[in-house]
Amino acid sequence: MPPEVLHFRPLLPPLVQLSSVTTQPQENQPSSPKLSQGTKRMSLTKRELIPILVLILSVMSVLRLLSIIVSTSSSSHVLPGLSPGPQHRRFVLNAPETASSKKPTRPPSVTALTKKEFRVLSNLISQKVPCNLLIFGFQSQYLSLSSMNADGSTIFLEDDPDKLSEVRFSSNSTRIYRTGYNIPAKDAYELLKDARQNSDCAPTNPKMLRKSKCKLALKNLPAEVYEKNWDVLVVDGPNGDSPESPGRMAPIYTASVLARAGNVSDVVVHDVDRIIEKWFSWEFLCAENLLHSKGKLWHFRIDNFDSTRFCTDEIKTKQQKHSVRVKQSKMSSRDLKSHRE
Repeated sequence: MPPEVLHFRPLLPPLVQLSSVTTQPQENQPSSPKLSQGTKRMSLTKRELIPILVLILSVMSVLRLLSIIVSTSSSSHVLPGLSPGPQHRRFVLNAPETASSKKPTRPPSVTALTKKEFRVLSNLISQKVPCNLLIFGFQSQYLSLSSMNADGSTIFLEDDPDKLSEVRFSSNSTRIYRTGYNIPAKDAYELLKDARQNSDCAPTNPKMLRKSKCKLALKNLPAEVYEKNWDVLVVDGPNGDSPESPGRMAPIYTASVLARAGNVSDVVVHDVDRIIEKWFSWEFLCAENLLHSKGKLWHFRIDNFDSTRFCTDEIKTKQQKHSVRVKQSKMSSRDLKSHRE
């Protein structure tokens, strides 16, 4: 038995008929009133639908724009109870860092010597080996210096515990000690004024540094640091790259005293483009002892000892000559004081 064929009739007559199946209407055949009214009603609905859609989209766009403005303005205001002072700044600084926002702890200009600067230092060591080498601070570059001085004695004084845990020396002639540099860089101006007026800060026997009343003297170093006659001293630590971080005032002063224990000692100071390194080098290592400069590196040679002063009476004139030669402009005490801010 064949399946039943369902017969149905469309509720509405088709609005458009295919030309292949339509027949030409008879001239006297009247048009259907219902068909005309249905077509008119459908076309009217379409015309009304377009402005409605446009209105809906416009409203959605306005609402979206308002939500963006509200979220942006709320994020830019300080939360209730938080003033835009130091407490709020600490909150921002202590926020978790992403891979893109994370910054190195020290800028490259502070952490590394250029090739030319390191060549000056390595050439100096090669002329002195075997020697007693004392370095304030530690960088991986300096490992080659300790290897070069394998038959001598090399001591590093470093305050960063992370660096201490990573360093491994194969030679017993090289040692590294953790040293606390507790004087922030912002105190440099006051310390320099005090040292100029305090007789306890005059040149003294290095063995007396541990008992010195001078605020710039490092008194907590290993005993062998005070007892050895150092051939080369390098000051490249601590960081001193912000007002709150430990500065290099005390290492420069202490190196200048230790350098006067032997007959001839060479002192190398890095990052002398900064105010503290520059002015404390002028004050305690003296322009008259400056051999030459390379980049941010100054090389001093101490071959005289005076128990009353670090520099001679002609220091001002020689400072001016050296300042022109190394192309360093003389800065006023006011500029040095601004480093505290």
